Amino acid sequence: MIKKINVNKNIEITYIPMTKLKTTTVCVFLHRELNREDASKNAILPAILKINSKLCPGRENLAHFLDNLYGARMAASVSKRGNDQILCFEAQTISDKYAPNGEKLTATLTELLLSVVFDSLSSIDEKIFETEKQNAISKIENVINEKRSYASIRCLEEMSKDDVFSVSRIGYIEDFKKMTKEELLDYYKKIVTSSYIDIFVCGETDIAEIENKVKEYISNFDFTDAKIPKTNILKKDSPINNITEKLNVTQGKLSMGFLTDTPIDSDDIYSLILGNAIFGGGAQSKLFNNVREKLSLAYYAGSSLNKLKGILNVNAGIEFANFQKAYDEILVQLEEIKKGNISDLEIEASKNFIINSLNSLNDDQVDIISYYLGEKVAGTNTDIEEYKKQILSRTKEDVKKAMENVHLDTVYFLTGGEND
Repeated sequence: MIKKINVNKNIEITYIPMTKLKTTTVCVFLHRELNREDASKNAILPAILKINSKLCPGRENLAHFLDNLYGARMAASVSKRGNDQILCFEAQTISDKYAPNGEKLTATLTELLLSVVFDSLSSIDEKIFETEKQNAISKIENVINEKRSYASIRCLEEMSKDDVFSVSRIGYIEDFKKMTKEELLDYYKKIVTSSYIDIFVCGETDIAEIENKVKEYISNFDFTDAKIPKTNILKKDSPINNITEKLNVTQGKLSMGFLTDTPIDSDDIYSLILGNAIFGGGAQSKLFNNVREKLSLAYYAGSSLNKLKGILNVNAGIEFANFQKAYDEILVQLEEIKKGNISDLEIEASKNFIINSLNSLNDDQVDIISYYLGEKVAGTNTDIEEYKKQILSRTKEDVKKAMENVHLDTVYFLTGGEND
């Protein structure tokens, strides 16, 4: 039974008991309103804070600390969910019951994360700062190297260019180049007590002990009220936007952005999720079996759904000469769903695809935490069993109704040659 503990007006602990695995995972998430001004600072802060805490300053101290927890691991990153840019800190070790000498490993790991988030050093080492800035810049520069994801990113950027969702979660090169460590430290001090903070614990532990440790650790901090940023679905009424870019590539990348017009709290959302699975969500989908297999128009073809923003994104790797044929066939398959031309096998296989994906969450504590974090950000807070029931209850007519609202907004094509 999942347990939620309100620590104060800004912080909540979510405990997800799990006995299947012999590990316990602790995650801390700082929620920030996505905006262009702060995106780069939010993007670099996790990497800086990870090695700048008073408990474990520097990479060597941190590595030694984790080794003493029987090879515990820790990661720091940034994610974007709707209009929420999230600073993520994740750590995992063996569960307390398996500690050879009865050590309180989860509590110690929690203390490390609390120090990382709340107790950074009063200064940032210049070498560390410059190294992490260069790492951040390299990450941005390397986006273009993975052409499949690059095309999808560019399509979504063009779709949402008048919306905050267009802001990059990993920041901007020009911002990193002019950023100072003093500026970053001042920003950190401002947001650490003015952000909504989620603490997730998944595994086997004494959660009361974790609760007491958190309350004790933050007792001297003064917090200002904060909430998880709200997200709006993307809605536009404009002509289809067509963008073609040229790069030295041997395979074309087609990315098509559709708007769903279905809010996250709509009852149609589960019908839309099932519809996306039927359309392009897996090897059982229409895009896979028709565009790729039957007609051989694509090396890969599939769709993904961002239910928070109301965006359905189709991506396909194609020969340059097959652009029009692939484009037309993708729209044909969407139209088939809108007409209700869905076989019993397609709907059953797509339901199984989703259910199997949900069942697999129990094999990875980070994945199951990510699921419940997503539900919290969305404001739906649906547990996994209820999610399954909703998917299994959906009919062909439900899917048809939800998918009728899906309409093309942006077409991005990455082709060969040199850009103008």
